[in-house]
Amino acid sequence: MTIAVEGDYAYGYLRPEKGVHRLVRLSPFDAAHRRHTSFALVEVLPEVEDDADIEINPDDLRIDVYRSSGAGGQNVQKNATAVRITHIPTGIVVTCQNERSQTQNRKNAMRVLRSRLLEIKEEQHVATLTELRGEYKKAEWGSQIRSYVLHPYQMVKDHRTEHEVGMPRGS
Repeated sequence: MTIAVEGDYAYGYLRPEKGVHRLVRLSPFDAAHRRHTSFALVEVLPEVEDDADIEINPDDLRIDVYRSSGAGGQNVQKNATAVRITHIPTGIVVTCQNERSQTQNRKNAMRVLRSRLLEIKEEQHVATLTELRGEYKKAEWGSQIRSYVLHPYQMVKDHRTEHEVGMPRGS
């Protein structure tokens, strides 16, 4: 389940809640009224804007045109239709010589360059999320940061600070 929380400093306030939470309660679905323990893994991530449009500055490109290589024919080595585009900041080189027109080859090469730049951007986004999430923990015994016990007594215990509060519903 995903919950979005908005407001001033929401991420900062909720960031310490990251971890495994344990709930001990009487299940309303159990006719024998036994205690049940549930675990929930809480991840707190900031909301980031995602724009799939990749803008490419023309000054960052070096475009070379050359004669296509390939099978022979009447027009061999007469027209420079092949295109090589180098994106200078990343060093990505894309070539296209499949089409007979330089314009079509340039359009195809730009499409490939955009997709490669988008791939790099997505990899950076995944790396940022991985850094924000931190170490992955399983939702199981011994890894909880807080326990909420509602039966046979009522108590909330923070296992990081060993702070305990009785009567969690208020007084």
